[in-house]
Amino acid sequence: MATEAVIVSTARTGVGKAFRGALNNTEGPTMAGHVMAEAVRRAGIDPGEVEDVVIGCAMQQGTMVMNVARKGAIRAGLPVTVAGTTIDRQCASGLQAIAVAARSIMLDGVEVAIGGGIESISLVQNEHMNRFHAVDDELMAMKPEMYMSMLDTAEIVAERYKIGRDRQDEYSLECQRRIGAAMQAGRFDDEIVPIKTTMAVVNKDTKEVTYQQVTLSKDEGPRPETTAEGLAKIKTVFEGKTITAGNASQLSDGASACVVMSDKIAAKKGLKPLGIFRGFVAAGVEPDEMGIGPVAAIPRLLKRHGLKIDDIDLWELNEAYAVQVIYCRDKLGIDPDKLNVNGGSIAIGHPYGMTGSRLVGHILIEGRRRKAKYGVVTMCIGGGMGAAGLFEIVN
Repeated sequence: MATEAVIVSTARTGVGKAFRGALNNTEGPTMAGHVMAEAVRRAGIDPGEVEDVVIGCAMQQGTMVMNVARKGAIRAGLPVTVAGTTIDRQCASGLQAIAVAARSIMLDGVEVAIGGGIESISLVQNEHMNRFHAVDDELMAMKPEMYMSMLDTAEIVAERYKIGRDRQDEYSLECQRRIGAAMQAGRFDDEIVPIKTTMAVVNKDTKEVTYQQVTLSKDEGPRPETTAEGLAKIKTVFEGKTITAGNASQLSDGASACVVMSDKIAAKKGLKPLGIFRGFVAAGVEPDEMGIGPVAAIPRLLKRHGLKIDDIDLWELNEAYAVQVIYCRDKLGIDPDKLNVNGGSIAIGHPYGMTGSRLVGHILIEGRRRKAKYGVVTMCIGGGMGAAGLFEIVN
């Protein structure tokens, strides 16, 4: 009988505002180690039972270089026998990491692994970022769109597919409304593990930097008090265009980890999984419209598993920009009532490498609450790709 990979626990930090939030001075290995240790504790297993750690990270700079997965495992207090590897599929890195961990269980005989994601935008996406030979001139001449910013690609999707600012703001407002209701109902509480850390505080007048001890126990980004009038007043980033700070996700820091296990080992231990990994696909699209990536990935995923759009009970479609979700939702015919039911990254924030793992944990917990069967986590990816993962929820 084939081995199945099940997710038995999940843990994440609250999502912090980049540069000015609680995690703006927290190093990558420490952040990753914190959630790994908690995921292992929640799984009720001995740390030495973990064979391998797979962590996604899109901005591998500073302390995120030279394999933050291995560094995070050691920081978590896992024994040196636990291996680690770091993966970069940009915005799908955390989801890809879980898929790799699951495949190692299904195909290679690994019994227990950790999959997750980490991003410390505060400490790397700044003036210290390594720009030495950042552009391949030959590739630039061949395909300059590979170096386009996500903001530029979002405006292309908006213009090319006629998605105006009014629709983007409308989606963003609903996103804030949903996340406000979800937070009030405590629907993120089972995911988040509080983290005590040191935050850098910059004096606006003197620019002096001081440090203070803080505990992050919830997401910093949501603005449930948002109104349509307030969104309409926000200036667009580019004059005459559609993207604003109100209909785009904020820059964020955070980490997430899931313990993935053989179904046989889980049964032997008497553990009830949150869900079962069923499959993962990635697909390429033109890099200048990377926001349409899920439209290429989702049909491929569903076809391989004999499913249709309506067979999926919950969708988590990660968005850096509202326009991306609107296009993909409409093109695929996804029921809005099944999509990002507790709000999305527009409200919560998007630490690139972390988000895929966060969404897996969330869709499994929320799916059980709703007695759902199938959930899909999907996202567009910088460079012109889309990814999608299928999970069966255990009720």
